Amino acid sequence: MTPSPDLTIHEFADSQALATALAGRVAEALRAGLDERGFALLAVSGGRTPLGFFERLSQATLDWSRVQVTLVDERWVDEPDPRSNARLVREHLLRHAAAAATFVPLYTGAASPEEGQAEASRRVHALPLPFDAVVLGMGLDGHTASFFPSGDQLEAALDPNLPSGALPMRAPDAGEPRITLTLPTLLQTRQLFLHIEGEDKRQVLAQARSGQGEGAHYPVRAVLERSPVSVAVYWCP
Repeated sequence: MTPSPDLTIHEFADSQALATALAGRVAEALRAGLDERGFALLAVSGGRTPLGFFERLSQATLDWSRVQVTLVDERWVDEPDPRSNARLVREHLLRHAAAAATFVPLYTGAASPEEGQAEASRRVHALPLPFDAVVLGMGLDGHTASFFPSGDQLEAALDPNLPSGALPMRAPDAGEPRITLTLPTLLQTRQLFLHIEGEDKRQVLAQARSGQGEGAHYPVRAVLERSPVSVAVYWCP
């Protein structure tokens, strides 16, 4: 299977311009969901890259009280921990107008992601899928969400035949143990965005698209191969 040609790359001069444009597109997707279904559903990534996007989206004018927000993956740490994606979302996205949104965390407080998997999956199954928008990031090793190349459950997480939900993931480069939405879950979306910054990540994406060399094994390639909707890449140097 080769990556879908239905991929567009939107280039911006800097991260501020990118954040403004991406926030505008995601807000449009949420408004469309509100108009068509009466509610909207958004899944976002953690890390430092999306902070500007979060800040701008938090001020978008829409009925946030009918929006649910969740994460594509989470580090298995308590929310007060600085590395918690939930903390990041609460501090940078769920404020201003977006403070009225409902947040659905993946971290459950269990001792390990394996012990918390059932509850995390229950929360995912309770979401009114499909997502109106999913915003992914990407690492220099080609991972997205918590699909790490050396992840102990990578094959299962990418398996299109397994039930949707969440899976624990452990990998040498992941730091903490994690929980991640599976690929079939992420791909149940009306719009899919990939937010990357820096020339090095653009090269990683190019390798993933071509499938040459290490690019053939980059987990993000599975997203490009299997997405049923166009992948909109937002990139800046």
